[in-house]
Amino acid sequence: MAAHTLTACQWILLSGCVPASLYAMLAAVAMPFFAARRGRAASAAAAANAAGSASDVLAPFVGVGVSVLKPLCGAEPRLYENLRTFCDQRHGNFQLVLGVSSPDDPAIAVVRRLQAAYPRHDIELAIDTRVHGSNLKVSNLINMAARARHDVIVIADSDIAVEADYLDSVAAPLADPHVGVVTCLYVAHSVGGFWPRVGALFINEWFAPSVRVAHATGSRRFGFGATLALRRATLERIGGFDALKDCLADDYWLAEHVRALGLSTVLSRVMVATDVIEPTFSALWQRETRWLRTIRSVNPLGFASLIITFPTPWLIAGAWLTAGLVNGPFDGVHLWAVLASGASTAAGFAARMLLHLRAARHERTFWRDLPLVPLRDTLLAFQWLAGAFGSHVMWRGARVPVVASASTTRDATLRVMETSDGG
Repeated sequence: MAAHTLTACQWILLSGCVPASLYAMLAAVAMPFFAARRGRAASAAAAANAAGSASDVLAPFVGVGVSVLKPLCGAEPRLYENLRTFCDQRHGNFQLVLGVSSPDDPAIAVVRRLQAAYPRHDIELAIDTRVHGSNLKVSNLINMAARARHDVIVIADSDIAVEADYLDSVAAPLADPHVGVVTCLYVAHSVGGFWPRVGALFINEWFAPSVRVAHATGSRRFGFGATLALRRATLERIGGFDALKDCLADDYWLAEHVRALGLSTVLSRVMVATDVIEPTFSALWQRETRWLRTIRSVNPLGFASLIITFPTPWLIAGAWLTAGLVNGPFDGVHLWAVLASGASTAAGFAARMLLHLRAARHERTFWRDLPLVPLRDTLLAFQWLAGAFGSHVMWRGARVPVVASASTTRDATLRVMETSDGG
């Protein structure tokens, strides 16, 4: 019989279910085991591997000073504990610059406590109310940058925790003059109840695997606020933080500006830790749709392809499709469709469980969060639909345009390319 024995709806479902299952298999293979030995921050083993792989270039950077810039806004639940991990570094020469944009910011008390606990450390608090552009985080960084005294700059979000060899590991690749920026993926820890657990799955079982799949297929077009390390000279060549002041995806565009200079991006083997603290569905929805609209703003085609990265709805559709096809006439087309749908659905379910296993911290969290997997994937599908529309996002209470910031930053990237000598 002809292929027309399948309906248009069946063809559409089949063309979505098979790629979604293949993606689930790739994501499961690309993700390393979380491993119970990991604590609040990155895996010590991963950090050791990163340092070992960079052993040939680490020596010239042992004595190089590092300025860590951390823009703050409010006293987050674990702010003090996370900042302490940046003080407990083995690197012998580093400065910690912590910036707020208001003299009434509750984070100031946390920083004062940190300075008292580490009186011999170079910890500087920058309080500056000046506003530069629409991105308030970048505005804070602009105000902080003048206080950075060292040749290597590390920007890290406020909710990040790290291991003691973090600075050594992320700075090491910068000894290679062809490397422009080093960035880190992150492991999410829920702080609170039900919705933070759902939010942690967003990072651990969707965002991180998608980055690893992209990296494994050769993509280097990324940069994450969890860590961005670069040389001061490189930052100056792209125009400093001013080049990002009207940009929504400032972490991505900072790395993109550096790539426009002909320098490469390195994804460190070090994984840092981040907190998920959104206590309500509304807060979580707002944060995650902001991320998705940000992806849409910098990579529309990549955003469109995300439709296959939410496995559970496709796997349910695949099971339903297989059951329907089994009851149809078994001509050549139907037999092929049954085999393709059934095999891909079974493999996809197995891969989704393997991904959840690899992302789980230990056996208890695997079983505890297993019922959340269908909810997490289905919620992502609806957030993807919401992310396809809308011209603004909310960030720290501020309304930030998506389209305008993307076009402004693309223009800035073109100017960097035009003025660069490619070095």
